[in-house]
Amino acid sequence: MPSLPTPITIADRAKERSTPRRPTGPWYSQRRQEATTAWAFISPAVLIIIGLSVVPVVWSLLLSFQADDLVTPSVWVGLDNYRALAEDPNFGQAVRNTLLYTAMYVPLSIGLGLGLALALNRPVKLVGLYRTLIFVPFVISPTAQGTLFSFILDPEFGAANSVLHSLGVSPQGFLTDPAQALLVLVGITLWSGTGFCVVVYLAALQDVSPSLIEAARLDGAGRVRLLRHITLPTLAPVSVFLVLWQTINALQVFDLVYVTTKGGPLGATTVIVYFIWEQAFKNFSAGYGAAAAYVLALALLVVGVGLRVVRGRERRRLEGATS
Repeated sequence: MPSLPTPITIADRAKERSTPRRPTGPWYSQRRQEATTAWAFISPAVLIIIGLSVVPVVWSLLLSFQADDLVTPSVWVGLDNYRALAEDPNFGQAVRNTLLYTAMYVPLSIGLGLGLALALNRPVKLVGLYRTLIFVPFVISPTAQGTLFSFILDPEFGAANSVLHSLGVSPQGFLTDPAQALLVLVGITLWSGTGFCVVVYLAALQDVSPSLIEAARLDGAGRVRLLRHITLPTLAPVSVFLVLWQTINALQVFDLVYVTTKGGPLGATTVIVYFIWEQAFKNFSAGYGAAAAYVLALALLVVGVGLRVVRGRERRRLEGATS
């Protein structure tokens, strides 16, 4: 008498369903081959990214806890570098200069960019030429800008003092005057950085609904009300992006300072990144410079998280108002 098959219990069926089956078949083999080929193509880029970003970040973090002069073997000092930064008057001055530079540059660049974008968003004759001329300074490197304005603002032979002399104004020190140097750097950066804000705002203005503007005009809204209640709320996400972008650029300014003033006169233009470079590659205190760099990185992280939180609250408020 042939043996009957063993009955499958409920527990066996549950175990069979819970055990993942390895995919098989030509389709699975083709997918695996495609994935292997894709990783073969992108692995060089992945290795470059890891080698040029992740490894230096980890290495510099460890370096910030060491005393290293880039020549002799380093010594582990723990938090001593960070304690020294808190007591260093030069670092305090660099922080104050950076914050002052940022506080002047960011709102001025965004405000000027918005104003010029609104002016250039109209059917003006030769508007394409005006847009190009405003954007051109942005593509000029900070090194070239610094060299150009160093000649123009030279206190003895510069064109700026020649113009002031012809107008009957006494010569100015500009980049050699401690009271003027940081303000002049802000002006130079505005000349180049405002163009980026103009282009971004011009693109964002295309999303403002013409029908909504026309309806508001029919209701009697003037230009100020249109700007306040329609245009600015529509541009709010772009404005948050520009605040973050311009703040990061301002906190990281280095090239222009290096070319024009080298942190002078009397430390009036020493910003954080220039202080980091000076400590690491001029005073050969690499660990101390790395600690200053991580203080800057923490500041950038706080700025980014803060703006993200503000933007999230604004989005929830708008969603609650529309619901």
